[in-house]
Amino acid sequence: MQHPARPLDSVGTLIIFGLCASWGLNQVAAKVALADIPPLTQATLRSVGATIVLGAIGVWREPTLFARDRTLPAGIFCGICFALEFVALYVGLQWTTATHAVLFLYSAPFFVALGLPLITPTERLTPLQWTGLALSFIGVALALGISGQISHEMLLGDLLTLLAGALWGATTLILKGTRLRGTRPIKALLYQLAVSAVLLGIGVVLFREHVPTQISAISWGSLAYQTLWIVCITYIAWFWMISHYRAGELSAFTFLTPIFGVAAGHFMLGDAIAPGFAIAVALVAGGILLVNWPRKAT
Repeated sequence: MQHPARPLDSVGTLIIFGLCASWGLNQVAAKVALADIPPLTQATLRSVGATIVLGAIGVWREPTLFARDRTLPAGIFCGICFALEFVALYVGLQWTTATHAVLFLYSAPFFVALGLPLITPTERLTPLQWTGLALSFIGVALALGISGQISHEMLLGDLLTLLAGALWGATTLILKGTRLRGTRPIKALLYQLAVSAVLLGIGVVLFREHVPTQISAISWGSLAYQTLWIVCITYIAWFWMISHYRAGELSAFTFLTPIFGVAAGHFMLGDAIAPGFAIAVALVAGGILLVNWPRKAT
């Protein structure tokens, strides 16, 4: 029997803080690994490794996980968007900093909020959510303007990571607006990972990325962090949290992720944070908070 979702308690709050901090570090880990592992190769290894681990866990816990449920077309479509998201993200990280990448990637709630009324007409945006969207838009525009003043390469990298955020938003909308909405979370995630592993692998061949012969321990650690910790542990923890706590309260905490990510890029990689960019981060984070602010129960 499924228990009703409960308000966040001290344990749940501690876990969600840990998840947001972990996700904020993800772009830093990807940036570090780029020193040895090319972008598409890195994304492919991440998807392949996570598919194997999560697939084994899924079959062990739920033997009927791969039974036919007419979700395959939506799953493939979702996987294509997921693959394109990581092409844009990992390629963009070559030209921009981790602090910029995490800001633009986590503009995804902005795109979800804009697209949600199209797939669920009854879910109209509240004035508070419109305010959040406006703040996020201003923050993104400010950050892009700052990047354009620095270099064209950084602006290109920022635009690619912003595209990754839009594709992440599209993936979320597919999950909400298709048969995937009723499937098990681990199966929906496996669709994304398995399809992206194939497409990204094809990309490695087409773009003739060199296969690294020597990979440093820190790059292996960064790849393991992305694959095992982020995908295989934190995502499962997130699904567990959603099943036990109120989703609205959890979503409101996601504004912390870009803040953690920007801080990690600054302190771990030495990324500079100009005053204008700090204001942009505050605007985007505040916008995410307002867009996801839990509504009062009726």
